[in-house]
Amino acid sequence: MPKDVTETPVLDLLATMTAASFEASSLDPEALMLVRIAALAAVDAPPASYMLNLAMAKELEIDEEKVRGVFAAIAPIVGTARVASAMGNIVRALGLAIELAELEEEIEA
Repeated sequence: MPKDVTETPVLDLLATMTAASFEASSLDPEALMLVRIAALAAVDAPPASYMLNLAMAKELEIDEEKVRGVFAAIAPIVGTARVASAMGNIVRALGLAIELAELEEEIEA
């Protein structure tokens, strides 16, 4: 059992796994993020997964047009239902991000 148990062990594990995947990949950071977004659609990931990954994509200055391009590229493979679900989950993720920001503002006030 680890000595340093934190208050967010699952998030810490996900962060460690993500960092390891970046280090292990031969892709440049932008390509890696675009592939991750495609994978999220392929597995019908929940909104929270999009929220975390799109935040990282934004840091890499990946814009909405590139994300739309990913969905257009993968639609014939994963199907329109998965792409439509992904887009709906992104909308939900944006709603979650807004709610979290508003909650943070309330807490600070």
